[in-house]
Amino acid sequence: MAIILVVEDDAIIREFAEMMIEEWGHSILSAGDVEEALSHLNSSNQIHALMTDIYLKKGEAHGGFTLAQEAVKIRPQLRVLYTTGHSLTDEMKGQFVEGARYLAKPYTERQLREAVDHLVALSSL
Repeated sequence: MAIILVVEDDAIIREFAEMMIEEWGHSILSAGDVEEALSHLNSSNQIHALMTDIYLKKGEAHGGFTLAQEAVKIRPQLRVLYTTGHSLTDEMKGQFVEGARYLAKPYTERQLREAVDHLVALSSL
């Protein structure tokens, strides 16, 4: 199964996502901010996909975009899933890394499962 880096500054949302994804047989790396996520990405850990909130409290308002752009530089084959509870503008969609998907918060377990299944299907396991 896949190894997914979950980046979410809200611990409750992060823990929910992690619990569900692990129940589906995937492994999780977890981060609460951009710096912690970059540490994982620069490690020797294998990572197939990145699930990141767009608005992270530390750093800039669109920290998830910056993170994803850096992440695909470090790991070009990485698949990205953005999440946010905020409105998504066309300008924001233009900042998506190539091939990225989007999942609006609040999401259901089913919606998360579909998004994760899609990411895993696209990743090179």
